[in-house]
Amino acid sequence: MSPTSREKAYARKRYEKWEQKQAVKQAARRARRRNTIAAVSAIAAVGLVVGGVMYFTRDSGSTADPAASATPSASASATPSASAGANNPCPDPTAKAGAAQSFDAAPSEADAKGKKFTVTVETTCGPLLMELDGAKAPKAVASFVFLAKKGYFDNSPCHRLTTEGIFVLQCGDPTGTGTGGPGYSYGPVENAPKDDVYPAGTIAMARQGGNGSSMGSQFFLVYKDSTIPSDNAGGYTIMGTVSGGKDVVEKVAAGGVTGGGTDGAPVRAVSITSTKVAQG
Repeated sequence: MSPTSREKAYARKRYEKWEQKQAVKQAARRARRRNTIAAVSAIAAVGLVVGGVMYFTRDSGSTADPAASATPSASASATPSASAGANNPCPDPTAKAGAAQSFDAAPSEADAKGKKFTVTVETTCGPLLMELDGAKAPKAVASFVFLAKKGYFDNSPCHRLTTEGIFVLQCGDPTGTGTGGPGYSYGPVENAPKDDVYPAGTIAMARQGGNGSSMGSQFFLVYKDSTIPSDNAGGYTIMGTVSGGKDVVEKVAAGGVTGGGTDGAPVRAVSITSTKVAQG
């Protein structure tokens, strides 16, 4: 077995092991919930006997209007997310956002042209497996692989979640502000869908406004099929797909947006802790 095959096999084995652990944890949580329900039922029965009834209520929160421009922009700002509390399946990240590394120029597309890469992305809510296609998006893949090997994404938060109109989790800014980048930009857009549909599992590059040559380090993960109309820049570069760990993104999305809106920092905060690249 070649080193590349071994690395991919190891990555998949690690992911499968993580899934098994999660299944055990979920079974334990279900058991705890059953015990809690039984205990609450018993308390309620006692309350009825003594003539007292206790109701548990929660604030439904507010719903903000959809953002006027709900597109995966590299300049979308975000605020620190709040903890989802005891029901959060994603532990609060211990790593904090910091400064982004800066580089003089984007790597050559020749570094990825015609090649495929598997990237194991460790996050605070579980691992992701990414399959990147340098044949279809050589510039974007060359940049992502270059930054991943430099440790650029380590300890970087996924700073933006959208839950209406388009359904994406945006990552790739070590500062966590939505304005950070690697010091270079590149373009034009590569491999954008002709029908404007970005299927669930798509990995695509965010960009600055309507400029097709303003891609840097920020990317977005699509967790539900999304239609994003093309503009003058020609849409968004699709550089690959999530082949394992889609449930990680779905869990984050299920927690909603901080403040009850539809576009902003996710309540279930999640950060990338490390990336490992294998070619093949």
